[in-house]
Amino acid sequence: MLEKLKGIEEKYALLRAKMDAPEIYSDPAAYAALAREERELAPLAEQCARLRALRRDEAEAQELLGDPELRELAQAELEAARAGIAETERALRLLLLPKDPNDGKNVILEIRAGIGGEEAALFARDLYRMYAMYAEKRGWELELVNVNETDLGGFKELCCMIRGQGAYSRLKYEAGGHCVKRVPETEASGRIQTSTATVAVLPEIGEVEFSLDPAELKIDTFRSSGAGGQKVNKTESAIRVTHLPTGTVVECQDERSQYKNKDRALAILRSRLYEREQQRQGAAVAAWRKSQVGTGERSEKIRTYFFLRSQVVDNRLSGDERAFRLDTVLNGGLDGLIDALTLADQTERLKGERE
Repeated sequence: MLEKLKGIEEKYALLRAKMDAPEIYSDPAAYAALAREERELAPLAEQCARLRALRRDEAEAQELLGDPELRELAQAELEAARAGIAETERALRLLLLPKDPNDGKNVILEIRAGIGGEEAALFARDLYRMYAMYAEKRGWELELVNVNETDLGGFKELCCMIRGQGAYSRLKYEAGGHCVKRVPETEASGRIQTSTATVAVLPEIGEVEFSLDPAELKIDTFRSSGAGGQKVNKTESAIRVTHLPTGTVVECQDERSQYKNKDRALAILRSRLYEREQQRQGAAVAAWRKSQVGTGERSEKIRTYFFLRSQVVDNRLSGDERAFRLDTVLNGGLDGLIDALTLADQTERLKGERE
């Protein structure tokens, strides 16, 4: 690791020197590329500098241990330096872990009602509200793409796009089966019911990353469905795109503009087909997709929402760290939960690096 850190420091110093050279300002594109690389390396360079300073402190404190008058102070400084070294080395290991190439991408979020009938559809609606509020708190843009509603206002299935800084890096931990235990609005006897919904989180894939052959697409237009009255669309602006080789179908009917609906439908289709190709290329990725959606069975849940206990429990965490306040989570307060999942994931990956 020491050799790698030395190389990073040298590269960072070279980048800084290039950015300070007067001639770089005449080429905005080159300067932007250097600035982007500098931002990526800056956290590593800062931790490297901190590690060097702490090791100097450690060496100085060790030298002072031989002085009887300064031994107690030197011992305290030595312990503080070693604690700082351990903390900094862990931070560096985390920064050196391979990055998920999709972390900077926008998100296509799909929610589907699972087991539980109308109550599952109402739960799917609650999950959408939770993610919509979280997106608002993070300053992200959310665009509804397609909704299949029930008579009571629940969602059989829903698709939306979320655009913003760090959207995929945060929301990827939400993929999987979600379970709710509560007395449903539809239950007259007051019995607790267990229902499920599944969440899929796909990175938005650009045209350059995955191109579609127009000859393989069938594009149909139809009238958007609505709640009636003024919400009924009188024009055929909704779009259905079918990928003929795979039979994959995407519908988009939220916008009144046929062109916007088509663009969104194609973006979602690209992401689904990209993921399908990734599955084909390796069993590990296929297992990832299965863990994303599963079958909707109650046993395949990543998280349970206990209404009587006012608690949300995430099965991927352990001990006291796995429980969170229900009202906080359902009102979009997901940061604490996602931070815990991120830390658990990083810890597991560090463990794998050591092995």
